[in-house]
Amino acid sequence: MENLYNEWLEKSLYKEELQGILEEAEVADRFYQTVPFGTGGMRGKLGAGTNRINIHTIRLVAEGLAREIEKQGELAKTRGVVIAYDTRHFSQEFAYETAGVLAAHGIQSYVFTASRPTPELSFAVRYLAAYAGVVITASHNPKQYNGFKVYGEDGAQLTPQFADEIVAHMNAVEDLFTVESLGREQLLASGLCVEILEKLDDAYNMALKSLVTASEKDLQLVYTPLHGAGLEPTKRALVEAGFTNVHVVAEQAIQSGEFPTVAYPNPEEADAFKLAIALGHQVGAELLLATDPDADRLGVAVFNGESYQLLTGNQLGALLLHYILQRKQQAGELPNNAAMLKTIVTSEFGTAIANKFNVAAVNTLTGFKFIAEKIAEWEQTGEHTFMFGYEESYGYLAGDFVRDKDAVQIALLTADMAAYYKKQGMTLLDTLNTLYEELGSYKEALVSLTFEGLEGQQKIASIMDNFRNNAPKEFAGVEVIAVEDYSAGNVNGLPKADVVKFMLADESWICVRPSGTEPKCKFYIGVKKESARSSNEAITSLREAVMHIVK
Repeated sequence: MENLYNEWLEKSLYKEELQGILEEAEVADRFYQTVPFGTGGMRGKLGAGTNRINIHTIRLVAEGLAREIEKQGELAKTRGVVIAYDTRHFSQEFAYETAGVLAAHGIQSYVFTASRPTPELSFAVRYLAAYAGVVITASHNPKQYNGFKVYGEDGAQLTPQFADEIVAHMNAVEDLFTVESLGREQLLASGLCVEILEKLDDAYNMALKSLVTASEKDLQLVYTPLHGAGLEPTKRALVEAGFTNVHVVAEQAIQSGEFPTVAYPNPEEADAFKLAIALGHQVGAELLLATDPDADRLGVAVFNGESYQLLTGNQLGALLLHYILQRKQQAGELPNNAAMLKTIVTSEFGTAIANKFNVAAVNTLTGFKFIAEKIAEWEQTGEHTFMFGYEESYGYLAGDFVRDKDAVQIALLTADMAAYYKKQGMTLLDTLNTLYEELGSYKEALVSLTFEGLEGQQKIASIMDNFRNNAPKEFAGVEVIAVEDYSAGNVNGLPKADVVKFMLADESWICVRPSGTEPKCKFYIGVKKESARSSNEAITSLREAVMHIVK
């Protein structure tokens, strides 16, 4: 590590920053690995070092992508790569650095001239028939982070094989400081970089309009982009669909990588809604919508007569699924082979709703790439017709013109749904409670424990080993009737994954997995009871039981 540090001190663009590092532990953390790259791309803290996101590590992964495209031949190089970016620190700079590396290999690129959502990047790859896509983002992570995500020609996140090829090319780079990148002026003069915006915005918005079915648009809405890339496309989609009473949180419409009004720009966090709630009370809003910095996750809050109640990802997903299937059935357009997709850590509430409509409910591993993979598979086989896909972490997809979770289309669809039920004298909370009464009181919880650095990686591995090799026979007095260890592969027909799931005798379940994008170990809990009170009690007991094992 000392040799790496000295090499960076000598050759990198970050000499001054490195000279200011005095603690050995800090040096070790910055150089003990290169930021890992996988199917979800790479994500890490900004700064100098191999274990940080900076110009050199961005060039390295861009070089890996460029070499793989080169290997595929001239057609792949001509089809090129679409590049988007969010509002984070250095996102635009890293986007043009990526284009510069690609151009050095004679590869065409199309770069958005302003920040745009990750789902619009997915749409653009398909629309332009590009060979691949890149988005510079760290999604909902704190401001200290950034990242690099790669998409295949289908507009979905990378397959494991494509990711492994890129990593192999990265590992073959002997000196990352020699990776060639054309400067921005030279890049634009080369003709190998085309700047795009308006044409893609128009095409994406046109596709979004196809999702709206409700004729009633009388709804007071508050929207916040949380300083991110969702601002323009989300506002435009809502207004052009007929939702004219859209109030944008002005303080959070400022696109800034500092995210100055929130500690954590994540719509899963209640604190992210503080300004939206204040504006909601001021204008009498019935619905609050919040997108994360790259606008692939959506948070929603509903007015309950006194205050605003935040919906969980599981609740919003269930509501949207029910709305879509209900509307399709009413129109006589629900296919016989209709199916919905959800991940193995997402509530079984969605399964119950699908069963109500005789629609197949299909589980995937965690990560929207697996949902996109199934959509593509069904297009080929005709086995099922895709209706809706979602995961508990605020990711949803209805229109498959995008192949990743899309907060922009779901913001529009949620407004459409709220307007539809309003016409019937119901709020989304009324609808949710009606479904609970009919199908059972489903409740879920997520506990995330953070373990940073090399020591943290070892701790997470130890936790996983303990749950795997010393599997509990019961949790809070409820018997474990089945253990699904996905590390063995082919559990329920799904690929290998570092996941352990426990099925309990009372239909409850517990799932343990490391995060794929953050230094966290995650514990998911789901229950189904007859009342909200008994569901809450069961969740509390199971959470305590899980944490007792961990500690």
